This record gives sequence, C-alpha cells and structure tokens, in this order.
Amino acid sequence: MNEYVNLTLENIDEEHICCAIGDPKHQEGVDSKKEWIKNKLKDGHVFRKLDARGKIFIEYEPIETAWVPISGKNYEYIYCLWVAGSFKGKGIGKELLEYAINNSKEKAKSGICTLVSKKKKPFLGEKKFFEHYGFEVVDSIGDYELLALKFDNSETPKFNDTARTMKIDKQHFTIYYSNECPYVEYEVKELSDYAKEKNIKLEFIKIDSLEKAKNAPCILNNWANFYKGEFISNTILNANSFKKLIEG
Repeated sequence: MNEYVNLTLENIDEEHICCAIGDPKHQEGVDSKKEWIKNKLKDGHVFRKLDARGKIFIEYEPIETAWVPISGKNYEYIYCLWVAGSFKGKGIGKELLEYAINNSKEKAKSGICTLVSKKKKPFLGEKKFFEHYGFEVVDSIGDYELLALKFDNSETPKFNDTARTMKIDKQHFTIYYSNECPYVEYEVKELSDYAKEKNIKLEFIKIDSLEKAKNAPCILNNWANFYKGEFISNTILNANSFKKLIEG
C-alpha cells in the first residue's frame, strides 16, 4: 500500500517538497516555496506527497485564497498534480486525485477545479486524465481551459476579467512570477544576469500577494512571459531559452 504525507507546520522543515530534489542551485527556491506553503496552510492549503524520494504530489486549496486569477465560491483549486519517472503508471496519480476529491467533499465543497490546456504545456495537468474523473471545461482563454468537477448545482469558477486580456502596456520582455514553484528563484537570477550582460531590458514582476494574483493580466500558475505587450507562454525560461525567444 502506498504511504503518503501531508505537509504541516510541524513536519515541513524536515520533509522535501518533491521538486528540485538534491539540486543545490535551487535551494533558495525550495526555501522560498516552503515559506510560501507555511503562510498558505492557514488558508486550508494542502500539499500531499508520496512518502518517497521523487516528484509525486498534489497541491490544492480553496479557490477564494488560491493565487490564480480565477474567482469562485466554495471550490478547491488544484495547483499541481505531478507523478514523475518510475512512479508513473502505478495508480498514484489516481490515488492523489481521489484523495483531493474526497477531501473536498468532506469539507462540503461545491466542487474542485484546475487549469489545463488544449495543447500540452509545461507545469499543467493532463486534460484527459481529469476528464476521466468527470471534470468538464467551464471557462477558457485561448488554449487555456478551466476544468471543474461539480458536486452540486452551484455556480462554477471562472477566469477573472483581468486575465482575459493576455496583454500589458510594456513593450520590453516582462515576466510575472511567484514562489509557488521552487525553480523560479534560480531562473530569475540567471535571466537577470544574462540580460544585464547583454544589455537587454528585462523586467520581473513578482506576484507576492493574493490581490496581485487575482488581478494578474494573464493566465498565471507560477510564471508568465510577455514580449511586446503580448503573452507568450507560461514556460519557465533559462538563459538559453530566453536567448532563443529574443533572437527568434
């Protein structure tokens, strides 16, 4: 039987958070992510992982306090469901999702939702996997879709109007990010150093509050790239991928 661990204030300092395991360059990002989780636990944030050394976890919380430009009432929002490597194909993703669904029902929620895309994109769940459990598209912006599993007839969540523009006034390369992901801190530093070296104007806008997250000008789970005022992608960039985008 698979054994799982839910992160708490009592165990989070000793437990790993799945992503960036054993990679010293991401330690600052891991520390920032743990602090982010600590601050979110009071909101009902759940981080549940397999009791093993790997990238196997689900992370969710009430939609009212979730750091995404989505509004709704009495729903849970799944930030991430990830089962990687040799752990795939063993029913772990099923167990994690079923736990979140049952946990939401126990809390008398009206449903549970998550962000996916029509075409596969990094750091987003597989649409077909969620559809298998009865999730349905309840809103969309371009290729991005909001899936929801409804437990009652309550109104479903929807993207905020600010997110629908997918545009900003700034013409230089601009990146919105938050500490939801432990990978971002290192890449922010790497990209900042590269841009400075090449004399490229690059601006980072950190999402560090619920208000900023709810009013983001685009789909945002943890990272969003803009160039010439247009949303490009949610891909977390390193120096090489940034160079290709700029030169392309």
